[in-house]
Amino acid sequence: MTHFAPTPPADLPRTLGALLASGYTSRTVKAEMQQNLLARLRAGLPTLPGIIGFEDTVGPQVERALLAGHDFVLLGERGQGKTRLIRSLIGLLDEWMPYVAGSEINDEPTAPVSASARRLAAELGDDLPIAWRHRSERYGEKLATPDTSVGDLVGDIDPVKVAEGRSLGDPETIHFGLVPRTNRGIFAINELPDLVERIQVALLNVLEERDIQVRGYSLRLPLDMLVVASANPEDYTNRGRIITPLKDRFGAEIRTHYPRDLAQEVELIAQESEIQAVVPHHLLDIVARFTHRVRSSPAIDPRSGVSARFSIACVEELSGAALRRAAITGDDEPVARVGDLVDIVPSLRGKVEFDVGEEGNEDEILVLLARQATADAWRELLGGQRTRPFLTALVAHFDAGNVLETSDITSAREILDALGPMEGLGAVVSHVEPGMDESPGLAAAVIEFAAEGLWLTRRIDKDDDGVTITYASSVVIDEDDGE
Repeated sequence: MTHFAPTPPADLPRTLGALLASGYTSRTVKAEMQQNLLARLRAGLPTLPGIIGFEDTVGPQVERALLAGHDFVLLGERGQGKTRLIRSLIGLLDEWMPYVAGSEINDEPTAPVSASARRLAAELGDDLPIAWRHRSERYGEKLATPDTSVGDLVGDIDPVKVAEGRSLGDPETIHFGLVPRTNRGIFAINELPDLVERIQVALLNVLEERDIQVRGYSLRLPLDMLVVASANPEDYTNRGRIITPLKDRFGAEIRTHYPRDLAQEVELIAQESEIQAVVPHHLLDIVARFTHRVRSSPAIDPRSGVSARFSIACVEELSGAALRRAAITGDDEPVARVGDLVDIVPSLRGKVEFDVGEEGNEDEILVLLARQATADAWRELLGGQRTRPFLTALVAHFDAGNVLETSDITSAREILDALGPMEGLGAVVSHVEPGMDESPGLAAAVIEFAAEGLWLTRRIDKDDDGVTITYASSVVIDEDDGE
């Protein structure tokens, strides 16, 4: 995770003597986080900012675990925000932490544990140089992979230091791994079951005795950290398991979940998506409903889950479709429309694991679910009394023999010109998209949404030849009948 830490303020103490004179008191990481968490709770501030949908479920469990001083495992399907939640814990650390300058493992100045820091402390006393580490630098993360070694996590002999003339028994010949380098911080392991069992054994002391052992060294290095892991359900991954002794050493196992209501899903999509065009709210609502329908569909493998990345990618593709159309047509404002949704379904297929019996039907299933979601949103947003005058006028427009042709490269002005002045259009746009500035692109998007819903509810007809979509009256009169 790339980041650039800010420069420490110039007024922070730079020696051990100055640090002690400032009233500094040493605290463990867990005590530090506990006190900062309690301060946030008392002030009514969010404890896990940026995490949506966990406020009344996962959030309180995480808070209880932290206040109990427990390491914990987040267990849940892919794309439920486990890693994001873990990274948000950085905000519960102090902004700046003092450590022995030059220490590889962030030694506590008043009680250093590494051989080099202890030697310096003995030599320099109150003149021991102090450096400061920002909270963003106190986080270490490792994606568990089968090729991860003990040396990667804990450490190994540094051949360069041995070549400099130090003996193999010298503790200073050790090259520390990621775990000790995260001392006095938060260490996270993603996808813990993927870590082979013999490597998991190396973490037992870290979690229980809070120290590490490197090869055959007679070395006990007390560590101070919060350890958090994430894992998918074992019955789905089948790639490994968390060994029982390691699982027992975590204080809590917390189950995560997907957003449980549409409002949370929409909020999550809006927060996480990189949207460069206008994606109207009714489309965000459709995508949220689409995602929920995919998650609950019997055609989808229920063990795999449907990641939040599914809905995020869907909205970003809608944004891309709008940008493409505006570039081709010259529209002043790129606005996504409901007709773009079916076109992007093939790009979403790789984010869903289907039941083995549905092979070959993946696109058809997703298109059907997208249309069902569109119908649901249409009934919610356009099914009331306030929109009836416009819908009645639109049906009458088609019954009069008029048609509406649209495609992925039909401009907003072409749609508006084909429809002409129509009673209630402005009121419907304001009703469906409150708070958005009216524009030709937004009006065209609402018209297409209204027409699609009328077709889905069998009020009008629709013909799709793969290039152009034509909406027309559902009452077709054969010319021969008039003879």
